[in-house]
Amino acid sequence: MITGTILLGMLGTGEIIAIVAVVLLLFGGKKIPELMKGLGKGMKEFKDASKGVESDEKKEEKK
Repeated sequence: MITGTILLGMLGTGEIIAIVAVVLLLFGGKKIPELMKGLGKGMKEFKDASKGVESDEKKEEKK
């Protein structure tokens, strides 16, 4: 988590623009919304799973 924050802090505007341009060239404008939708679903599933693990741990502590 900290590494990601440090990495984003080191990226400048030029680097971000270059990354976006490469992604557009690789996937095209039509494919990007589908990729973002899939990424969003994956993140939601991960959050739900982590909440489930936390609630299971709290139940175990109460016993």
